[in-house]
Amino acid sequence: MADERRMKVLIIGSGPAGYTAAVYAARAALEPVLVEGMQPGGQLTITTDVENWPGETAIMGPELMAKMRVQCEHLGVSMVSDLIVNIDLSRRPFVANGDNGDTYIADTVIIATGAQARWLGLPNEERLRGKGISACATCDGFFFRGKHVVVVGGGNSAVEEALFLTNFASRVTLVHRRDSLRADKTNQNRLFAHPKVDVIWNAMVADVIGELGLEAVVLEDGQTGARRTLAADGLFVAIGHDPATALFRGQLDMDADGYLLTAPDSTATSLPGVFAAGDVKDKTYRQAVTAAGMGCMAALEAERFLGHAAMAEAVAA
Repeated sequence: MADERRMKVLIIGSGPAGYTAAVYAARAALEPVLVEGMQPGGQLTITTDVENWPGETAIMGPELMAKMRVQCEHLGVSMVSDLIVNIDLSRRPFVANGDNGDTYIADTVIIATGAQARWLGLPNEERLRGKGISACATCDGFFFRGKHVVVVGGGNSAVEEALFLTNFASRVTLVHRRDSLRADKTNQNRLFAHPKVDVIWNAMVADVIGELGLEAVVLEDGQTGARRTLAADGLFVAIGHDPATALFRGQLDMDADGYLLTAPDSTATSLPGVFAAGDVKDKTYRQAVTAAGMGCMAALEAERFLGHAAMAEAVAA
């Protein structure tokens, strides 16, 4: 039987941003409800070693998310295994509906639905993710010290990933399907001048090869269709991310790529009482630690918003 739940804070999403928001909201006695979504724990649940989380020399992504979830449970956060399928932000309190039929009525909402990397869609790609294939050089570049890596893409993200990887890899090959890059000229100049970088134009990654880990990529010439095999230890896919913001289109301000817009130095969206944290609003850093920091900010801002609302009601009375 479907339930109707009433709460002060509804958190949508359960990655580092969502879990951290829940911790701070619970410690503020706001009794938050966290709806976990389709991928409890977010993108870190499909990563392997995490070596840039403060206080952990090395920890598996799923283990880190499990520890954060346990902390939420310890603080009394109501964790719900459900997926929000629609939400009405046009009235207060806000009303959201879950895939299981439950209704969530909230005074404030913290959106932490994250973003997903775009992948190439190759048959063996998913099998080799975390085994040589990655979408985050900052996260995984360290593991490719002294090795040859391939970066796919032609925008600023791809160029910046390639340049970052030169700090570790012995050789970096950028593969782009066109004959020119979309990245800004400053980044392009840095890339072309770097002695460790090669660029392959008019080519696509048509396949990936490897059993226990990536061993090579198959490149297809965009003009002739000819294929060749390039030995590689790592493949970094940098063709963009898609924020999970479909629920909020037409209700909250977004940029051209669909990322939620927030006030400067804030997680406040265009609608009072609605906050956004993590990759759903951050296209620049996309790190677990920055997502967690924004989750903290969102919970503190929600607490402040609720306090001001309660004060206003008391004055009106």
